[in-house]
Parts: sequence; C-alpha cells; structure tokens
Amino acid sequence: MEHQEQLEKETEEAINAINKKTGRNMPQAIATGAVLVILILACLLISIDLFVYLVVLFMVLALWELRVDFATAGLHIPVAVLWVCSAATLLSTYYSERHIVAMTVCVLVSLVVVAIAASAKVTFGSRISLAVADKLSHTDAGARLESSFNHEQGEVSHSRLSHVAVSMFTVLYIPLLASCLIMPLTFNDHPVAHAIMMVFMPALSDTGGLFAGAWLGKHKLSPRISPKKSWEGLAGSILFSMIGSFAVMFCTYGSDVWIPAGGPCRGRFMIGIAGTFGDLCASMLKRDIGIKDMGHLLKGHGGVMDRVDSILLCAPFVCVLLWATGM
Repeated sequence: MEHQEQLEKETEEAINAINKKTGRNMPQAIATGAVLVILILACLLISIDLFVYLVVLFMVLALWELRVDFATAGLHIPVAVLWVCSAATLLSTYYSERHIVAMTVCVLVSLVVVAIAASAKVTFGSRISLAVADKLSHTDAGARLESSFNHEQGEVSHSRLSHVAVSMFTVLYIPLLASCLIMPLTFNDHPVAHAIMMVFMPALSDTGGLFAGAWLGKHKLSPRISPKKSWEGLAGSILFSMIGSFAVMFCTYGSDVWIPAGGPCRGRFMIGIAGTFGDLCASMLKRDIGIKDMGHLLKGHGGVMDRVDSILLCAPFVCVLLWATGM
C-alpha cells in the first residue's frame, strides 16, 4: 500500500512538472487533442462537405473568442456580420466553380460590409458584457499590467477608426486565411490528403515543438513575446512536420508524384517555421491585449484560436505549395 501511494505521488509530481514546463494541463490537452483528431477524421471519412462545415463551425467559434478578447481592451467587432461573411466566404470558396474568384470577391465585399458595421458599433444584449467579465476574472493580473491598453485612468476610449481597423484585421485573419484551408480541397483530386496536410501537419509541428522545447529547450526564441518558445522547439517542429509529411505523402501519392515534387523535404521547413511564427503572432496579440488564452472551450489548449493559430498562418503557404508541386 505504501509503495502504491509513493508511486502515485511520484506520478503526480512528474505530471505537475510537465504541466509547469509546457504551460498547460497535459492530460487534458492529450484527451482534447484525441477527441479533435477523431472528430476531424470522422468528417473526412464520411464526407468532405462535412469537413467544410466543421471548418465553418470552428471559425464561428473563433470569431466569438476574438469578439470577447478585443472587448476586454474596449475594442468592438461586429461578430454577427463577421459570422455571416465568414460562412459565405468559406462556402462560396468550396462550392463555386471559380474558387479563387469567389474567395477574392467575398473577402473584398466582407471588408466593406464589416467596416460599415463596425463604424455603427451596434451591440445586442448583455451576453458580451458577461463574457468579458468572466474573461477578466480568469486573467492574470500581470498580463493585464503588460497590456498596451492598461491605463491608470481606467478604460481608454477608442476612436471609430480603431473599431473599423480591428474588424478589418479580423476579416483578413479568419475568413481569408481559413479560405486557404478550403482551397486545396478543390484541386488535384486529393481532398482528404490535402485536408490532412493542411490541418494535421501544423498541429504535428506544434506537438514536436512542445515536446522538444519541454525536454531540450534551453535557448529562448523570443523571451519577450513567448517565454516558453525555444530554438530547440523550433527544430522539433520542423522535424515532426517533415516526418508527418513523409507519412502522408507515402500513404497517399504514388512515387511518380511525390519524388518529382521533392518528397517530404521541400517546403516542410516552411510548415514548422510558419507554424511557430503563427504561434508567436498569436502570443504577441494576447500579450498586447493582456490575456493568457484566447478562450477556454478546448480543455488543456485554451480556446479555438489557441489551437488554430498556427494552422491558419500555415494555410496559404501549404496551399501554394500543394498547387505549385501539382500534388
């Protein structure tokens, strides 16, 4: 009995040490990650259309998280209009016969419509106020002190142009980048392989960076923006993305396709680097606003945006890579 209690104590201490080093609850993160993998693979195996709807759903949730995050700094984005514009952009990109034209037109129209809606600054109900209060109650005081919007006189008043600017940034961040997730599903007749490359390779790169950084990380990559990121973690990200890409390409394409395309090496550095850059951009945004996580929907990961930030930033690079290599 004593031996069992000692073993349980040592296990708990080991888990706590890992959680402290990675900055997240690893058992929860692993469980949540497994559920997400099963959900995405199920959608891909049932229907590509179902996967597209899943992407739309995740982007809707991501937009709500950004709405709450920006509201903590006193910035307003028209989330209802953004929901409609994002859904229309993603679905038009997939279902239209001219995918690039549809994406371009929808993004441009969205920029105009969202700018007009943001200038009106219309808010419905008190749900956002409750969400902001809950967000601030779970936010570290040190993070709020480091925020660019921390003022001794209280909350700063933003100009109408500031609301318009952050709303237009959101259009470029969510609907535009998410459209690059949808676009590869429409060419070269490999939608499932393309979807796996677009979603799982950046996620696998994140996993490689997490473990390599936790076990080997000694040289900080950007201590001011993200203290836990390291050069060793970046190397792990690149290595894991190369291994994963090789596995997907080997199982999906014939040698007549992936050998001329450069195998897993060409552009795989790009996934690791772009994914890490996406994480840093999200960390910089969170630090500037004064929050720790974008949300709390995904246990162990934070919010939807905390999970998809690297995927979104990798999307245009991987999309162009797949198209340019004829894969």
